[in-house]
Amino acid sequence: MEGPELWRELGQQLRVDSVRCAAEAKSGHPTSGMSGADLMAVLLAKYLRYDFDNPKDPANDRLVFSKGHASTLLYAMYRAAGVISDEELLTYRQFSSIFEGHPTPRIPWVDVATGSLGQGLPYGVGMAIAGKRLDETPMRAWILIGDSEMAEGSQWEGFEHAAYYELDNIVAVLDINRLGQRGETMHGWDLDSYANRARAFGWHAIEIDGHDVEEIDQAYGEAIASDRPVAIVARTIKGKGVKAVEDKPGWHGKALDDPEQAIEELGGIRNIVVQVAKPETSGRTVEIERAELELPRYELGDEVATRKAYGEALAALGKARGDVVAMDGEVSNSTFAEIFRDAVPERYFEMFIAEEQLVATAVGMQVTGWRPFASTFAAFISRAYDFVRMSAISRANYCLSGSHAGVSIGEDGPSQMALEDIAALRAVHGSTVLHPCDANQTAKLVAKMADNEGISYIRTLRPNTAVIYEPGDDFEIGGSRTLREGDDIALVAAGITVHEALEAADALAADGIEARVIDLYSIKPLDEEAIRSLAMPIVTVEDHWAEGGLGEAVLAALADSEERPRVELLAVREMPHSGKPAELLAEAGIDAAHIADAARRLVGAAVSA
Repeated sequence: MEGPELWRELGQQLRVDSVRCAAEAKSGHPTSGMSGADLMAVLLAKYLRYDFDNPKDPANDRLVFSKGHASTLLYAMYRAAGVISDEELLTYRQFSSIFEGHPTPRIPWVDVATGSLGQGLPYGVGMAIAGKRLDETPMRAWILIGDSEMAEGSQWEGFEHAAYYELDNIVAVLDINRLGQRGETMHGWDLDSYANRARAFGWHAIEIDGHDVEEIDQAYGEAIASDRPVAIVARTIKGKGVKAVEDKPGWHGKALDDPEQAIEELGGIRNIVVQVAKPETSGRTVEIERAELELPRYELGDEVATRKAYGEALAALGKARGDVVAMDGEVSNSTFAEIFRDAVPERYFEMFIAEEQLVATAVGMQVTGWRPFASTFAAFISRAYDFVRMSAISRANYCLSGSHAGVSIGEDGPSQMALEDIAALRAVHGSTVLHPCDANQTAKLVAKMADNEGISYIRTLRPNTAVIYEPGDDFEIGGSRTLREGDDIALVAAGITVHEALEAADALAADGIEARVIDLYSIKPLDEEAIRSLAMPIVTVEDHWAEGGLGEAVLAALADSEERPRVELLAVREMPHSGKPAELLAEAGIDAAHIADAARRLVGAAVSA
């Protein structure tokens, strides 16, 4: 059995297996898998180039289920490819199984977690850029997309960037089955509405019957011959093949009531195994080279913005390490990623004002071992926060830089002031959150981020700050630095407030109060040992909202201590506005004068107690 006959039978097998595993779990989205079964049957049997024994090979095609809820179909494909058994398929959604309700990289052949809709195509764009411009392999990114998720703006960021980067190695397969979770989608079966918009973005669009395997075959052949990104807009039927659920609302996310009857109607259980073709080559074409890292060095007392030190350190890292790539959201002259762009232009990618695609590109590129650094204003990372959240589920390794943090940016006003970013990034599973206060510290931490697991975030400042560390000083992730010794009060700060705390310590010394100043540059992981060793009252100070920031991290470290010192949290608590940095720090109560006042109150309270 081969050709159209094989494809039709395989499509039915994929439907049957979608019904079976959902029936076993008594949950799932089998009708969503059933609509795309023929599309995936032809892909698996003829067009996909993938070595299941070497899933991270850069030469492999990439298959992304943007409609991650159709996981029954993906897992049925794995059984058809002979890489999982029938018994494994039927562990779907069980506590002990890697075959979860939505696919994650716990499964070795899944590159990115999906399920939050609208993300698969942007990830695919990152993979396709890596394949074409970095790995230089003939790989192709195949993205199965649901029609409901086409309402997400992130999809159109993906369409725009795929066209801009001339990605002739990406194929978006749109499964237009008309029905979403609660009823008909925005455009129903109006295929033109999808195809015409794809064409407007510069894509080649092909409209087909998504259940006619000959049409699917012809469309895939046309796609791989195209010199542009391709969107295959396929009219499909949700629940195809089972009259009880076929094109009927109310069956999204439900196992079928009578799976045995459905399986019989679909022609019964089949055990077709197809030999998925492997890529003709293996590995990337280019060789990743390494040289000695020479970080920039800054002299004590110089005034340098940490955002500029980030750019200079990143450029040095890029010249020393051939696996480092950078991307920015059209603010590279402010984040100073432009220094990397000028030094290593072949590994720099402009993502324009599209923060979701910015993060998605980083996640897509790290799949084949690249080390991405993505930068934008810290305030704008919030626009891509769902991508950051999902990338933790993807077990992704990449670095984020957020500049222009806090009220210290000055006159631009609150729309540009990141005051939530520490809390947001701290909440991401397995993340690292760093907030350096000077240029030498920034450079060293940028280098450490390149080898750090998970999502590493560095928060940088707009204003110039004094260099207070020697070029030879080293800084470990998870560490802190005591800048002044003192036993009366501890001033714990990071970033701009370290400089304010040092000034406050000078003022307190004039009053006979000895303040210990701690630079808590690693907010996650935190130097809990240093914090728990403090026996004196503590003032924490941060250019961030009080909720979820440095102060609360310190309180969490002290939570299970039997004897805890008194802690006062200084943070931004009222909505800021335009003004000079010094004015805004003072109004927020986080400048040197307010730190010294808080310290005096705590010392006084301790003495009277």
